[in-house]
Amino acid sequence: MHIERVQTGVRVEKRLLKVLKALAEHQDRSLGDLLEGIVLHAFEGRAPFSPATLDVIQQLRAVYGLDLTAANSHALTERGHAD
Repeated sequence: MHIERVQTGVRVEKRLLKVLKALAEHQDRSLGDLLEGIVLHAFEGRAPFSPATLDVIQQLRAVYGLDLTAANSHALTERGHAD
């Protein structure tokens, strides 16, 4: 299927980005391809990762100190920005 991709500037939490980049590298994919796959799965209410990939993600989270969870997603604020 032919698609058109656009360049975008997206701000992402630093440790989360490190885990995503490392996972993309592990899967020999680009970061964009990984994100597209995650979002397309989410849009259909499907889990984007196999149990084996989730194990890799847990290892990468530990390496990069990523302690954020989905429960944190609506309460994140940047340093110096009070809400």
